[in-house]
Order: sequence, then C-alpha cells, then structure tokens
Amino acid sequence: MITGIVVALPEELSTLTSKKIDKGCCVFITDAIVLVYAGAGPDNARAASELLIAQGVTKLISWGCAAALCETLKPGDLVLTDTLIDIELLEISIHAEWHSHTHNLLSSHLPVHTGSLAESKGIVATGRQKKHLYAHTGAIALDMESIAIAKVARKNNLPFLAIRAIADPAHMDLPKAINHSLNDHGDIVLRKLLLFIVLNPSELPGLIKLGRHFNAAKNTLKLIAKQLHHLTALASHEQ
Repeated sequence: MITGIVVALPEELSTLTSKKIDKGCCVFITDAIVLVYAGAGPDNARAASELLIAQGVTKLISWGCAAALCETLKPGDLVLTDTLIDIELLEISIHAEWHSHTHNLLSSHLPVHTGSLAESKGIVATGRQKKHLYAHTGAIALDMESIAIAKVARKNNLPFLAIRAIADPAHMDLPKAINHSLNDHGDIVLRKLLLFIVLNPSELPGLIKLGRHFNAAKNTLKLIAKQLHHLTALASHEQ
C-alpha cells in the first residue's frame, strides 16, 4: 500500500523532506510514501493527485497550512478535518476509520481540532472575508487544495485525509504584498515581493508577523511528520 501526499508550497514540503523536488514532480521518501510538489491552487492539486494515482498510490493526503475561519484557532493549531465543503457548499466526508486512527495517534502528542474545512479558489486576504465565510459555511478553516484532492480520491475510490496547520488567524488581514507578488500559478515571485516592500516599507511588519505564524504552522507539521509512518499504516482491511 502506497500513500501519496500532495503539498502545495516548498516551505510546506520542507516539513516532510530535505530533498529538492521540482514543481509537478514526485519523489518517494519511503517505500510506501510518495510526495508531490503541486504548487498552489486547486488545478495544481488536481493534476498532482492524478500524477500520484498514476504512480500507484492507494491513499491520498492533503498536507500543509490553512487559514483559520474560527477565531479560537491560533497559528500552529492542527486541524484534522472530518468534512470538506466546496465552493458550492457540497460536503465531502473524510474516510472515517483513517480519520479516527489519525486522531487517536496525534492527540497523544498535541491538541487536535476537528470540524469542516472550506474551499477557496484564491487567497482570502482579510479578516472580514474570513468572518463572512465562517458564517456562510460553518467551516473552522479553509485552504485552496484539499477539496480538489478529495474529489480525485473519491472519483478513484481511495481513502483521503487532510492534515492542515493554521498559519493566519481568522482576524488577520494578510499583507497586500502577498497578493501583489503572486503569479498566474499562485506562486510568490520573490523579485516582485522585494520590490513591493522597497516601495511600501510599511508592509514589512505584517510580513514578519505572518512569517512567525507560518513558522508556527511548519513546526506543527514537522511534529506530525515524525508520526507519518504510523499515521499512514492503516490496515488494508480498513480501507
């Protein structure tokens, strides 16, 4: 049995491996776990999931950071979602046995928050937008990739799990530099980011704060990564 893990960003990838992986490519980190560096957004996530299935995976994981919609969630908090909600409010349930196995395993190491994870087609930049989405969906967090991965898993009748650590809290407005620096593929272009900071130095404190939050999320993911072998060792009769 092979588990495929879809990761959107290189910083998130670094919580699982020190290997350098080109975007759109995959690498086995053990005999039974293969990672793919997808890039940001649902289209990249969908293509990456299909690539993993072509590699013979039997389970899929969405791995990385998320934005909080619930104000009680803090940077670094682990969200182990039990339901996903897409842009049209369609609900997709997580594989119950795998979710229970993972929850029991991880809850002995850190607090585990369960609830719904909402889909976003792009970056949700303001606290006001997050508050609206929370009221509209009831989801506690959101990301751009998990729904796309879950739909590929469902189409292929494979178990799916989403493991997400909170980066930006619900009340936080993202620095304008983030949206300004994105390319058409959802990736941050460093040159554009640096130029924006030079022209708008007042953005720097917000970026530093976001960096600290992102590091808190990465530290949580690194802690979970230590349990990856046990987390993915769901017996075949439970799939």
